[in-house]
Amino acid sequence: MKKNMGTADKGIRILIAVVIAALYFTNVISGTLAIVLGILAIVFVLTSFISFCPLYLPFGINTSKKKRR
Repeated sequence: MKKNMGTADKGIRILIAVVIAALYFTNVISGTLAIVLGILAIVFVLTSFISFCPLYLPFGINTSKKKRR
């Protein structure tokens, strides 16, 4: 599994997950919307930690910096 996420991409995903968590814990979102967004937040955090997003593969997206020789 090649890393395909850069630092900025990972930071944005973590930030979105934190915002979703804050909205949930302040009761701004609830019910089905809270469940769906909660699952999305978990996926964002997991993909950030492993630096790999499977949805980037079919589109050929790679936000990680290229290594120079």
